[in-house]
Amino acid sequence: METVTKLAAEKPVVIFSKSTCDMCHSIKTLFYGFGVNPTIHELDEMPRGREIEQALSRYGCSPTVPAVFVGGELVGGTNEVMSHHLNRSLIPMLKRAGAIWV
Repeated sequence: METVTKLAAEKPVVIFSKSTCDMCHSIKTLFYGFGVNPTIHELDEMPRGREIEQALSRYGCSPTVPAVFVGGELVGGTNEVMSHHLNRSLIPMLKRAGAIWV
């Protein structure tokens, strides 16, 4: 879990993803649409991706991808991100983390 915590703190928005995951693609597109430049970790393309995926599972991510961190804190997966978006709390969260300025 230390690796996940360290990677999650790299940038204001960090997304753990898999290159073949449709929901991951949708979440990345949502953030790009806001003008966010997230750090993306494609677990299926990383040498230690399986180990990181297991750590995400221990972190409470189910399913393990996409896993979105904002300001170093776990927001969650697709359902949680979309809930924040629909209740209008995602943009303020991104602003507080310094991911967007407008």
